[in-house]
Amino acid sequence: MARGTGAVRVRAAAAGAAVLTVAAGLGVRAVAGGDLAKYAGDALYTVLIHILVVLIVPRVRPVTAAGVALIFSWAVELLQLTDLPAWLAERSVAARLVLGSTFNAPDLAWYGAGAALAWCAHTACARVVAREP
Repeated sequence: MARGTGAVRVRAAAAGAAVLTVAAGLGVRAVAGGDLAKYAGDALYTVLIHILVVLIVPRVRPVTAAGVALIFSWAVELLQLTDLPAWLAERSVAARLVLGSTFNAPDLAWYGAGAALAWCAHTACARVVAREP
């Protein structure tokens, strides 16, 4: 494999995974409501952050990407203990989607579930790629 080709393939796979993750989040919202949709969305948020880390750093280890995604997700949730996210959410749909607006302690656990899911999927994909000739 030519130098750099591996990173291109990883980024392409990560881009596809990002699209699927967003589709899954929208799909859950379309067919379910309440806690199922909310907490699935929380987990998928962290999965998406993990994927974005892989897009930026294609050779990142799965545990590192999962850790970064989890810390980022927790930081955003803890930021909601301040008035800043709510203030920004009033002014921007993008800010509301990325930052949320109100703190909810159970979200912290669901971010952990998303990080674990992303770590497992990333590890499995890395093993498959490692076996390729």
